Amino acid sequence: MKLVVLFLVALTVYVDSFPDDDYTWTHHDAEALKRVLDETARECPDITRVYSPGKSVKNVDLWTIEITDNPGVHEPGEPEFKYVGNMHGNEVVGREILLILIPYLCKEYNKGTPTIVELVDNTRIHIMPTMNPDGYAIALEEFLKTGSNSWTVGRQNANNVDLNRNFPDMDKKFFKLQKMHSKINNHITMTMQEIGHLLQKETQVILNWMTEYPFVLSANLHGGDIVANYPFDASKDGRPHYQKCADDAVFIELSKAYSQAHATMSDPGRKKCDMTEESFDDGITNGADWYPVPGGMQDTNYMYTNCFEITLELGCNKFPPAEQLPQFWDDNKNALIKYMQMVHIGIKGFVTAESGDVLENAVISVKGINHDITTAPDGDYWRLLVPGSYKVTASKPGYLPKTKMCRVEDTLEATHCNFVLTSRMSDLEQDILRELREWDKQ
Repeated sequence: MKLVVLFLVALTVYVDSFPDDDYTWTHHDAEALKRVLDETARECPDITRVYSPGKSVKNVDLWTIEITDNPGVHEPGEPEFKYVGNMHGNEVVGREILLILIPYLCKEYNKGTPTIVELVDNTRIHIMPTMNPDGYAIALEEFLKTGSNSWTVGRQNANNVDLNRNFPDMDKKFFKLQKMHSKINNHITMTMQEIGHLLQKETQVILNWMTEYPFVLSANLHGGDIVANYPFDASKDGRPHYQKCADDAVFIELSKAYSQAHATMSDPGRKKCDMTEESFDDGITNGADWYPVPGGMQDTNYMYTNCFEITLELGCNKFPPAEQLPQFWDDNKNALIKYMQMVHIGIKGFVTAESGDVLENAVISVKGINHDITTAPDGDYWRLLVPGSYKVTASKPGYLPKTKMCRVEDTLEATHCNFVLTSRMSDLEQDILRELREWDKQ
């Protein structure tokens, strides 16, 4: 991570050399997808790492590429971001534009393009082009045979399960906790009895991935309409209506960041998709207001981890012919970059003890927003917020809480807001605890 001033100007539109006129636009099967990642890693070995967080039902790796200036490690203070494509196997636009974005970031970084260099040097980016390789294989087979793909063939995974209905229904659990007047508002957990259904292999991989890395911001790329969708994705009564979450203002700003940088998403005059007569103001929608999705990945990110996620619907045609892919890339390129930059809004900092020890799992609370986040293992945190002044409290069992005012400016540079907490324990108790921590590390 380079110590530079981040993103103080609007996103610049560059005339790019990639993909050039000689580039062959095509749909990438599993082998071709992996080849894009490997070729990018060979071209940019200093800023990439290819890895798989797990496998699908048919034992296909969910290949992911990390793009950052120090791949393979979490740099304290640096936020982590992720894009996930192709959750529904026959919704392929996200998969294909991510397979362009990956080498694009590499090539623009090597060229020294300032926006890309600053983004990569100060963000740990993870890109998973497909979460559902088995469903994609089914959809691709039909497409190659018929020249088109029907609305649902390949949507589900190999077990015929819709992965975006397979996550734990965190919304239902949260609404229940609210009714009980519980103070729990983050990192919600559910027993298998509460979940009530079998979690698919792909779902389990993503849940583990969510907790392995301290993700701050994410987007899940879909198809079938053109809109940015934000939490809550489900309503208390199961009916379609606006279900506001505690961070409604933040999610609206995040969604507009994408829709307004997209070529047509926020255009009120754009042609509507056949599937809906809906008109989306500014190209965004509250998920529950559009149609409720219980057990979705988007809200699971928000309620189960520190990560804020939106769902991006990128086109009316879920599986367009390859010759249409250049237009999808042109329409989404600037929005993809802009949205990644949004990981740097709000406040960030460290929570430490007076002894200098970092405090993991300290709680960061913002007055007036009923959704807390927690610090990562290095004591670092990132709290996405819209511009304004906030009363922020850091707390942890065994320590006195501390509150301070933190000011968020209208820039793409988070305000530093650090906390040093005083222990409630005696010096002897602190020494014993420190020795126990050292013992655990051995």
